[in-house]
Amino acid sequence: MRGRMMDFPLTLNAILDRARALFGKSEIIWRDPQCRIHRYTYAEFFRRARQLARGLLHAGLRPGDRVATLMWNHSGHLEAYFGIPAAGGVLHTLNLRLHPHEIAFIANHAEDRFLIVDDVLLPIYEKFKDQVKFERVIVVPFSGKPVPAGMESYEDFLASGVGEEFHYPKIDENDAAAMCFTSGTTGNPKGVLYSHRALVLHSFAEAMVDGFAISQRSVVLPISPMFHANAWGVPFTCVMVGAKIVFPGPNVDAESVLDLIESQKVTMACGVPTVWLGVLAGLEKHPDRWSRERNVHVACGGTAPPEAMIRSLDKHGFHLTHLWGMTETTPLATTGGIRGHMLEWDEEEKYRARASQGWACPFVELRVRADDAIAPCDGKTPGELEIRGPWVAASYYNAPETSNRWTDDGWFKTGDMATLDEDGYLRIVDRGKDMIKSGGEWISSVDLENALMGHPAVREAAVIAVPHPKWDERPLAVVVAKLGAKVSAEELREFLAPKFAKWQLPDAFVFADEIPRTSVGKFMKIKLREQYANWKWEK
Repeated sequence: MRGRMMDFPLTLNAILDRARALFGKSEIIWRDPQCRIHRYTYAEFFRRARQLARGLLHAGLRPGDRVATLMWNHSGHLEAYFGIPAAGGVLHTLNLRLHPHEIAFIANHAEDRFLIVDDVLLPIYEKFKDQVKFERVIVVPFSGKPVPAGMESYEDFLASGVGEEFHYPKIDENDAAAMCFTSGTTGNPKGVLYSHRALVLHSFAEAMVDGFAISQRSVVLPISPMFHANAWGVPFTCVMVGAKIVFPGPNVDAESVLDLIESQKVTMACGVPTVWLGVLAGLEKHPDRWSRERNVHVACGGTAPPEAMIRSLDKHGFHLTHLWGMTETTPLATTGGIRGHMLEWDEEEKYRARASQGWACPFVELRVRADDAIAPCDGKTPGELEIRGPWVAASYYNAPETSNRWTDDGWFKTGDMATLDEDGYLRIVDRGKDMIKSGGEWISSVDLENALMGHPAVREAAVIAVPHPKWDERPLAVVVAKLGAKVSAEELREFLAPKFAKWQLPDAFVFADEIPRTSVGKFMKIKLREQYANWKWEK
């Protein structure tokens, strides 16, 4: 016997209509490149998103056509997040921090028809425009610069559909709504196509208390770029629940972030650990500049935040929740925190739990495969993490050669090395390619990095495997000291000694001014491995 419930489609259009009906007075705030504050209401956002949809249909958009964006975090990008899918198109956010050749490759592979670009980002577009074939280029007056010849003004484009009655084209919940490409750390970037259904279900998970706890009363600052993994899905979730959104624009330095948090009374923010390391440094450098009265929920992912950073942020009213996910998982897959039975634990045990990647979101399933068998949930046995769920990719876009990333029974192989414990807590040990194999034993670079960043003189640290004539590989630590601080290799080795076996300690320490990063702020270890590939070990 089948149930007697309505077959109501889970689409972004339903979220957009709900925003107008229930949250028309909620605010959306954004900051332009000159740090000027702008604001409007959800009612105005609804009107403009639908005007964008009308304009795209007038321009000949067909169902499933890709529309690329090259934009910072601001209201115009939010209009594209909903206006493009409302017209039956697919939002394709281009990562503006990639090399122009990579952006061109991605746009061509996606077969993007149109481009919406911020005026301040036209210099980037100029570097790859001869390698792509956009039919129309629509320029958003983010800084008020004139629109170059041969391109269209975003405002004029919106005006092309004013006054006409608009009806959504027929959209199935399994139709594609958005597309992002992976970072391409192994081979060319690969496209992930998100369905309306996946984005809606993902938004429900983020709104949960054990997710991001976003509600209509929240004031949310999405620092994670809207051009990377849909800003972790946060814009979709905010619109679904009617939260006040504060977009930072291109200025996400620590002082700008702290100013926004204070002036707009932000209650929730999301960003990678490097953002919060900078915020922490700003607070410690200028302890009296910003109010001490704050209670901000911080969602942090991308790489594992050091436990020492979690502790320090707590003291300043920033309460960090660690999460894990990938472009292929929309991206939220797990969130950390303290379970009810852990409330009586001592502080050390609680912080250790918070520093893990937490447990799976509802309907997301995890398992660890070690030596061709499923590893026990003992918190000790590492293996490759595999995942499945309703917002996990089932394949890449137009890349049949990548089918080996999925198991025969439909699980996605993440490439992350991890453990699971009896409570379902996930702990990422390392990326598979970043694990260090020394004398037949594995060493986690992540554990060493997080421990090093707990030293009071260390700002950042990255640990890599370097070939060794006797042990196959040995760990080398690249360390960036805090401004004005001094620390020696011997001090760091002594600091680590109580937490690690002697054979796990780095054999060498290199002190640098900075650590190279990827386009989304992660340590670019491939560059470090290239730089120190010919390292000469002392005999």
